[in-house]
Parts: sequence; C-alpha cells; structure tokens
Amino acid sequence: MRHKITDWDDAYANGINIPQGDRWPGAWAEPAKAYRERMVETGQAKLGLSYGDKPRNRFDLFVPAGDPLGLVVFVHGGFWIRLDNSYFSHLAHGAVETGYAVAMPTYTHAPENRISEITQEIGKAIEAAAEIVSGPIRLAGHSAGGHLVTRMASASSPLPEEIRKRIVNVVSISGVHDLRPIINTQMNEMQRIDIEEAYLESPALLEPLFRTRVTCWVGASERSEFLRQNALLANIWKGLDAETDCVEEPDRHHFNILDGLADPHHPLTEALLS
Repeated sequence: MRHKITDWDDAYANGINIPQGDRWPGAWAEPAKAYRERMVETGQAKLGLSYGDKPRNRFDLFVPAGDPLGLVVFVHGGFWIRLDNSYFSHLAHGAVETGYAVAMPTYTHAPENRISEITQEIGKAIEAAAEIVSGPIRLAGHSAGGHLVTRMASASSPLPEEIRKRIVNVVSISGVHDLRPIINTQMNEMQRIDIEEAYLESPALLEPLFRTRVTCWVGASERSEFLRQNALLANIWKGLDAETDCVEEPDRHHFNILDGLADPHHPLTEALLS
C-alpha cells in the first residue's frame, strides 16, 4: 500500500500522540533534581562546568565512587530549540553505578545558533569533559541529541583526532539522522535549516568515522518517522563499514525510552557500555 506523509508537523509531534504525553518533560524534572542533590552531597557531582563563552556553554559531571572506567557523554534533545541538561541528570545513574563518569552538556538553542553551530558547541563540550576524565569515550543522545552524537562520529566531526580515537561506542536514542524532513515543519521557523545545511549536518548523508560503532535505539511505539530515522542511519552506515545495530524496544514511546539509562542492568545501558 502506498503511503505519503502530508502532515510533517504531526509526523514529528510526540507529546500529543502519546497518552498523557503532556506529563513530559516535567516528569523528568524532580528525579533529575533529586539525583543532582544526592550526588552533590556525596561529592560526586560537579555542576555548571564551562566549555565556552555563551551562557548555555555548560555541562554537569557525575563521577563514580572510584576511579572512572571512562567517560560517557549524554546529549539531550528538544529539537535543538528547547530543554536543557537539568531535566536528565538521573539518567546518569546507570553508567555511574557501573563505574563511568557521565558528562551532560547543554547548548545554545536555535534560532540563536544554527544547527551547525550547535554541532560545534557539542564538540567543545566533549573536549572539555575529556580533559577531565581519561579513558575511552562513549556517546549517547536523545532525539536531537541523537543527531548531535552521531555527528560527532561522522567524517566531518568537529572533534580533534585525539578525541575521535577515544570514542569506542555511540548510542543514538530516537535520533533524527536526516534533517531534510524537518525543513517541512513549522519548527523550522526557529531551527532555520536550509537544504545546504541539511546535507552538511545530516549524519545519514555523511560517512562515519573509521571503525565507528553505533546503536540506533528507538521505542517501538514511537511515531513512524522516528522508527524510519532510527533504521535509516543503521542501514546506511552499515554499508559504509560501520558496526551498527538497530533496536526497537517494545512498549516504549519517545519519552519513556530514556528510562533504561537510569538502570545499570537495562539493555540500553548495557548496549552503551559494551
């Protein structure tokens, strides 16, 4: 049966298509705050570290009780126009409990920044965190954050060579890997993506770094566009010599798909730390 998308705004609308979807992002705020407070009390959190000159060029760092086994960087979503890292702090728990340090940056939103400028900011954030924590680097990102972490593993990554070599794994959660459809949405009045930028900033249209490992992870109950975007990158990069996996987690939607990161024994956390 032929199918054509006629309403691109609905195709990428999450909250209104999820039962009680208006609970998010507020549902993340309290557990995130409680986690930060607990980690500050135990001396395992450094909040508001700087990686640049702009007000939102900051990241939080959560560390395990002993020496870190390596660094995890989690990049939040919000379609590049909303949210910040404070909503997601509790998602560091799974990796921290397993012995990893977790950096959670935020970034300057569109329209103040173009998508390409946000890419550069995330590169600087990873560099700053990598100066503090040694060892292998694992990247995870949600939605727009999934786009940003896979950009770090693209051939035109803004990361310097020494940081690229330390990246051992990337997990894109409900990631947007081809920006061209976003041009058709009303959100693009703020994102200001044009076709040239879409080609330069879409991981699915770029080659992966040598020896890239990426897992594309999505909720099976998500919008069809997120399912398609998820499979797209895994499929294309597999054909370009990357090691890829594509997972559709049952009974998960665009928001509760992240819950697994808070659990050190959840398959999502295990995939990230593998």
